[in-house]
Amino acid sequence: MRIEKAIEADVELVAHFLGEVEAYYGGVDTRVDQEQIRVALFGPQPVATVLIAREGDTALGFASYSFVWPAAGADTSIYLKELFVREAHRRDGVAGRLMEAVREAGRAAGCSRMEWTADAGNPPALDFYRAQGVEPRADKPFYRTSL
Repeated sequence: MRIEKAIEADVELVAHFLGEVEAYYGGVDTRVDQEQIRVALFGPQPVATVLIAREGDTALGFASYSFVWPAAGADTSIYLKELFVREAHRRDGVAGRLMEAVREAGRAAGCSRMEWTADAGNPPALDFYRAQGVEPRADKPFYRTSL
């Protein structure tokens, strides 16, 4: 298995992955705008990075991350926005390898910590993160609003 940073030629694959994520959470419309992905990842001001786990020509899963500043003081943190492994490849170590690759990216960028959220209604994800030795924090409520 290898973990590679997505390139512009991977936009269609990333769109498929995002559709699979939407379907996993019960979404009805799983079509994703490829141009929106292209701009977000490869436009003049990229807002995220995607890592893809592959075995041969088979895409197994992906992780997306961004940087957040400030973290503690003037430090930077790396924020894992999405971690997804296709069903046929779950429990094969793919998620752990993707998490480690995100940690590596954070260390390389001089980040002081890695942060993420998980849906309370996703017990497999919660179990995976617990198995990584990380417990959820109760002191940081999460907020979301439209712009």
